[in-house]
Amino acid sequence: MVSQIIWWIVVGLIVGALARLVMPGKQGISIVATILIGIVAAFLGGLISYSLLGINDDGGIQWIPLIISVVLAVIGVGAYAGMQSKRVGSSLPGRMDGSGRAR
Repeated sequence: MVSQIIWWIVVGLIVGALARLVMPGKQGISIVATILIGIVAAFLGGLISYSLLGINDDGGIQWIPLIISVVLAVIGVGAYAGMQSKRVGSSLPGRMDGSGRAR
């Protein structure tokens, strides 16, 4: 059990990096946030694939949990980057007119 948790943490590090590579454009989030999102996505991907889908751990590379984890990490990185950009964008000075341009 402990080795499985350590394994999913290592996979989470890789999944976070893969999610960052797959996302187009620049994400304004730290590498630590990316790693943490990857670790959470790896745990959720393992939970979904092993518990809900009933995939057996027969040794070797488990592609379905890995793919699910990467997809969840991409969603997580995109959502977190979107929240960060809105927080940064809302604190900018200046008022917007009806066309969306700053005056």
